[in-house]
Formats: sequence, structure tokens, C-alpha cells
Amino acid sequence: MTAFDYDLFVIGGGSGGVRSARLAAGMGKKVGIAEEFRFGGTCVIRGCVPKKLYVYASQFHEHFEDAAGFGWTVGETRFDWKALVAAKEAEITRLEGLYRKGLDNAGATILQTRAVLVGPNTVRLTATDELVTAERIVIAVGGHPTPHFDLPGHDLCITSNEAFDLAELPKSILISGGGYIAVEFANIFHGLGVETTLIYRGKQILSRFDQDMRAGLQAAMIAKGIRVICEDIITHVAEGEGGRRTVTTKAGETLVVDQVMLALGRVPNTARLGLETAGVRTNEKGAIVVDDYSRTNVPGIFALGDVTDRVQLTPVAIHEAMCFIETEFRGNPVSPDLDLIATAVFSQPEIGTVGLSEEEAAKKFDDLEVYRAEFRPMKATLSGRQEKTIMKLIVNAGDRKVVGAHILGHEAGEMAQLLGVSLKAGVTKDDFDRTMAVHPTATEELVTMYQPSYRVRSGQRV
Repeated sequence: MTAFDYDLFVIGGGSGGVRSARLAAGMGKKVGIAEEFRFGGTCVIRGCVPKKLYVYASQFHEHFEDAAGFGWTVGETRFDWKALVAAKEAEITRLEGLYRKGLDNAGATILQTRAVLVGPNTVRLTATDELVTAERIVIAVGGHPTPHFDLPGHDLCITSNEAFDLAELPKSILISGGGYIAVEFANIFHGLGVETTLIYRGKQILSRFDQDMRAGLQAAMIAKGIRVICEDIITHVAEGEGGRRTVTTKAGETLVVDQVMLALGRVPNTARLGLETAGVRTNEKGAIVVDDYSRTNVPGIFALGDVTDRVQLTPVAIHEAMCFIETEFRGNPVSPDLDLIATAVFSQPEIGTVGLSEEEAAKKFDDLEVYRAEFRPMKATLSGRQEKTIMKLIVNAGDRKVVGAHILGHEAGEMAQLLGVSLKAGVTKDDFDRTMAVHPTATEELVTMYQPSYRVRSGQRV
């Protein structure tokens, strides 16, 4: 029997990598995990966690405004960007310490180095040029923002990575993209007092979301004062006077801003990883190709999370890691369940969604019932804010099963988590109708929409 240095070697210290390493080590396996930057990965260090902290920070100016309607007098306010950046850094440093502590307590060997494949069971640690062997290797190196090298002046732009740690808060910013990262940062910067413009090649933001959510959010953003330019793209970025950026668009518009942020998707971190040497197959996007059990085409090599480009969400990477451990170390083959994943866009207002959009459901089912409510939330009645909440249930008329639930409004992400449980359990519209409302809440609308707003038959609204 061949002796290996490790039972499991993990390349990448993000959510999927850390979870698989910690669980395996906790079972008594000899585990090594290599990370060249900071443990916690995109989510903790430069993604979900700092983003949500910045979302909270950006909402306070509206809270101060709303307070007047409830009898509060708020004095002079001032925002300190550097204080926010420092507080964020302290929090993600604390979280990184917890990730390291969890690995250490489980008995995993932590290696602060880049690791590259040199064979099916061998990796090279670049910091020491040492070769180590492992019976199983997990690649969980995540992804990074698309650099858009073909854009003249791309080197003058920032991505979400740099946005968290700018030396100064810009007075104006142009964000290119229409996905959730672009939309979230547009709302963050606007909320912090930055003159914000979003430019997107499509007709409307958030192309993969339900049409009512897309239209409602775009209208809300424009009403707040965010400029949204659709059906246009940046063609050139140049350095202007005083370090500003002069931007030219395909439609012929010229914009002068302090910063340009590119949020044009993400690509897997597979370059210079030794995949070709080890014979690991990738697809046309550079993502590692895996089967239902996260196995690559090379025996003993596995891949988890964003590097596989299956579903780029932190909880999915963690779930894939748990399935990997169950399959490989507990003898219980389990494949990741990627159906009905609840998700949220932390825009302002938020979007929370699970299941099929109306458009997707219309392609799958012959007869749909759509229940839709649009209203001003109770808080807005005294604050005077005109923002609307939209709630929508998509029901397959054939069996009354709820196949999609979508919310635009405050705390929609929290609602989506619970809706995810319900839809995963196969809830029907009759179950919603039998459920007593919690009053007064926004979510009571979900259980009091007794008659469909309209039907969709053979793809057409009736």
C-alpha cells in the first residue's frame, strides 16, 4: 500500500476548503490545507461579509431621514469612510482567526503558501518548493472578478476586491454590470453619498431574476437618485485631470467620474494551478469539470465551490464540502442538492427569491396561477418614503404546488430563507391559504392572497 503524507490535502482556504479540511481532520484523518492569502476566502475577506457590513452602513442615511416621521429629531450627521474600512477589517480579521482556530482545533496542518499540482497525488508548496503527497486532493480555490483585459483602460478600473479598501471614498463612481454585485455596490455607494451611475448592456438589470423583481428594483434605484444606463457599455477609460476617469460608451456618451468599477462576472482561479500537468479537465470558461460527487476526471482529485462554476454561492460550496466528506470518508455517497436554492440580492430594497421566475415557470408548466401584491410597507406611511414592496407566488395550477416565491422589500433575504424551507418541503398554495397571518407584518401578504392576480397559459398571461 502506498504511503501518503496526507489522507487529504486541500488547496484553498475558503468556505468549501475549510469545511472539508476541518471535518476530515475532526474524523482523525491527516489533513493539510494550503492558502496563499487569508483564510475565509472570497465570502469572508472580500465578498459577502464585508459587503453586508457596508450595506448596513449605507442604509443609515435613510434611517436618519425616516426618523423624522416618527417624531425624532436627528442632529448633524457625518460619515467617516476610513472608520468603516477599519471596523470592517477588524471584523474580518476576527472571523479569519475563527477559521484558523477551527482548523487547528480539529488537528489540520495549516500551510501559508500557494500549492500547485504536479501529479495526480502530488502538490508543490511554492513557499518552500516542497513536494507533498495525498491520497485525496481537493481544489477549492474559488474565483475572481473578470478583469476585462480587452477594455482599453481596464487597468484604471477597480473591481469588488478593491472597492472595500479604497483610500478615499470617491465623490462619483461608474459601475459597469447588471448582476447582483454591480447592483449591490451601486446601492452601497449611493447610500454613502457617492454620485452613482450604473451602466449595463441589457435592457434591464438582474437578467436571471423574475421580471417584477427586476423592474421594481430598477425603478426604486432610479427614484433614489442612482442613474441607470441600459443597453450601453464602456468602450474606453482614460485618466483625466486630477486623477479622475474619462469614460466613453458605445452609444457615444462621455462621463467623467472619480472611479470606475467593473462588475462583469467572475472567473475560476484555475490559472497556473498545475491542472494541465495533473491532467485535470476544465471547460471553456476555465472551470474544473466535476461529476455529481465533485470528482474530477483524475482519480483522487476533487473540486468544490466557485472553481467548478456550478452555483457561485458560499452555502453551496459548504454543502458540496459536506457531501464530499460524507461520500469519501463516511462511505455514504451523497451528491449536492442544487435544486430550489434560496438567494438574496442585498440591494436597497432587497430581493429575496427561491424557485422559478414567472418566465422560467411558463416554459415548464402549461398553466400557472400568479399571486402578486404591491404595497407601501407600514413603516413608509409615517416616514413618507414612497418605496414599494412586491410579493409574488408562482403556482403550478396542475397540482397547486408553489414553484417560485419572490419578494422585493426590506428584509427580503430573511424571508427568502424561510420560504426556501417551505418550497423545499413541497408546499402548495393550499398550505399557504391554511396558514394564519401574523399581523401586522409584510409577510402576511403571502398567506392572504387568496385569488390569483392572473394566470399564464401556454406562456401567455390571461
